[in-house]
Amino acid sequence: MTSINKLSVGPIVGHVDEKTARIFGRSDHQALENGQPRRTFGVARIRKAGNSFRSPSVFKMNPNFDMTGIAVFQDLEPDTKYVYQIGWFFSDKELDEFKASTKWDWKDADQGEFQTASNDSQAPKQFVFGSCRYLLRLFGGSWFDNRGDKTFRSILNQIKSGHSVDKFLMLGDQIYADDLKSIGADVDVQDYCARYRDAFTQEHIKKLMSSVPTYMTLDDHEIEDNWPSRASSKDLVTKYPAAMFSYQIYQMSHSPLLSIGENGKLFGKPGCYYYAFQDGCCDFFVTDTRTERSPEEREIIGEKQMNALLGWLTNGSGRVKFVATSVPFFPDLKKHNDDKWSGYKQQRDQIINCIRDNNVQKVVFLAGDVHCSMAAELNIAEHGTAPLNIYSIISSAFFWPIIHMQKRQFVLTGSVASAADNNAYQLGAVSDVYSGDNFTRVKVSQERLEIRVYERKGILESTMTFDF
Repeated sequence: MTSINKLSVGPIVGHVDEKTARIFGRSDHQALENGQPRRTFGVARIRKAGNSFRSPSVFKMNPNFDMTGIAVFQDLEPDTKYVYQIGWFFSDKELDEFKASTKWDWKDADQGEFQTASNDSQAPKQFVFGSCRYLLRLFGGSWFDNRGDKTFRSILNQIKSGHSVDKFLMLGDQIYADDLKSIGADVDVQDYCARYRDAFTQEHIKKLMSSVPTYMTLDDHEIEDNWPSRASSKDLVTKYPAAMFSYQIYQMSHSPLLSIGENGKLFGKPGCYYYAFQDGCCDFFVTDTRTERSPEEREIIGEKQMNALLGWLTNGSGRVKFVATSVPFFPDLKKHNDDKWSGYKQQRDQIINCIRDNNVQKVVFLAGDVHCSMAAELNIAEHGTAPLNIYSIISSAFFWPIIHMQKRQFVLTGSVASAADNNAYQLGAVSDVYSGDNFTRVKVSQERLEIRVYERKGILESTMTFDF
């Protein structure tokens, strides 16, 4: 009988649609043979709640990717709860040599559950999102050790009390690889991977990601503060490749970016870091506003991503459109800031013009980054025409041990500027601004958007409702 070991990182439930699910895990990197990592495999099995387990699936734990691997489950049923087990083991066999008759000892395996996406475009959904969980990691240790993890404990407590979460979105700064600027900053793949292992193995975030489909995008601190504004030519060929390789391992590998082959395994490599998915009444487009930005060309996203976003906005799905972006689309800061969408007004205008010209309803921008939370609406209709609103929800930080941004730093009344007109768009209703560690719960239907901001320990701080 083959014994199955617990994962050293994970499990993380990644992209889950109506028929498939991806589960991320990492084995033990310390097991060596003749100075090389031993051949290691993952194994996972799944069952519909109340049913028996299906036959297990075996997959590689790759030493080139920090001993991680992805279990892929297919032929699932929509809007259905599943239970899974996952772990790892040593073997000298090739992947295709494992037989259905292999006996497994599952007693030490990790276990979790999740619900598949709904194929009903009218089905209401609830999701939680936020960004920026600081965990100072210097000299091989961790400071501010578990304070940030209390945010995720509060989300878990809500789930236990019956407040479901269909998706969990993490919109940047999942790690702070630069710590105190140049002091202790990560520079190679080993540093960055160690950072992710430290961040993703704390008790409550580990449990949350093992039970709720989790989607991520990066911001600057996955590389360095305000990337790429201070990047040297050396950084572009050393730090940046190391940061993005570890980002692919720990954040993108379980996203929708990679395709599932005929053998049920993921294949290929991502040619971009933006992606889309859907669930019930919701469409999501998760942008990459960090690696494609060009301050010289005044672009925060590249042409290919822009075309993909505009095509997605106008695809006529009829669902509520959520655009996830690591930096705020609006409201703007009073002080000019090239790091946000306000520093790239021509591209912001291009997106708004597309929404207005095609009368795209129910568009909501989700963002993090600014270490405070709020919600706002913006009337983008041309003068003399019927109102057309877009919406912005900002949620940050999961945990930040220093001073947070304040209401007085934002433009929260009056107009929002375009590239050509300082009074192009008119702000409507704006929520309170919460300046403290928090997360945001969004409840959405085809008729309404309900937003609730909770402080780190789960106390409700502000609410806002928009009727579409």
